[in-house]
Amino acid sequence: MRTLICGSLAFDTIMVFPDRFARHILPDQTHMLSVSFQISDMRREWGGCAGNIAYNLRAIGGEPIVMGTVGKDGTSYRTRLTELGVAIDGFRMIEDAYTAQAFIITDLDDNQITAFHPGAMNASQRNSVADVGDIVLGIVAPDGKEGMQQHAAQFSAAGIPFLFDPGQALPLFSGAELAALIAHASYLAVNDYEAKLLAERTGWSIGDIAKRLDAVIVTLGGEGSVIHAGGETHAIPAAPAAQVVDPTGCGDAYRAGLLYGIAKRWDWQRTGQLASVLGSIKIASRGGQNHVIDRDIVAQRYRAAFGEWPW
Repeated sequence: MRTLICGSLAFDTIMVFPDRFARHILPDQTHMLSVSFQISDMRREWGGCAGNIAYNLRAIGGEPIVMGTVGKDGTSYRTRLTELGVAIDGFRMIEDAYTAQAFIITDLDDNQITAFHPGAMNASQRNSVADVGDIVLGIVAPDGKEGMQQHAAQFSAAGIPFLFDPGQALPLFSGAELAALIAHASYLAVNDYEAKLLAERTGWSIGDIAKRLDAVIVTLGGEGSVIHAGGETHAIPAAPAAQVVDPTGCGDAYRAGLLYGIAKRWDWQRTGQLASVLGSIKIASRGGQNHVIDRDIVAQRYRAAFGEWPW
């Protein structure tokens, strides 16, 4: 079932500082900060929510179509998606911008200093849901603000159910704007911090929001997740991870599992358990798209964590 993935496409440049920031930043001198860090390791990763979700969904047999914008340096991302077998019907190149990029420096205590340039992501509103045919399900993931609002309204107008995932873009929206986005959606996915912020901004509790939607999914990191649907609450345990290496992209992997289960009309317990397994596989690898994943791997891990495999 063709699933339209509306969200960011980005490059992540990740650098390691083999020391601790605290040893080089004087607390009483931050008003005149001038610091240079010599890094020991640097890598460039494929990133962005749309790219990460599509990577996972395609690997387990889903049919993702990416709708996202890249800049004049984004040709390689188009090639990558095509090689992965991901449809690029909604892929757009913005010639006068660079692809969205995050530059992240991490120290030995896992503290991070990040600079983010949205670049072509700010032109996401130039894509339209109507430009892509035969869509049965969608997701509005973090992207340019105007693009997220337009895509949500377009899904709703077309009668296409979609998952709203505000993620790191949530602070961009007022309470009224978030309420409007929720009104368009069929499903909502947030982490526990985002759930609190969403409740604060809208004045609605998660229970209130769940009454307005088919389901509200709240992830709790290592504590698993909770799915509120149909007046019931489903507690989803965290699937065991082989090792904990990097949480980057775990939420996107989890959302790919949600989209697969929704498209297949699975019950919420099985859907959440699949999402949990995908997140546990991702966390054992660095970056959002470096983990090895296919249906056989997922089936093995699902059986080990939850028993009978639903496929």
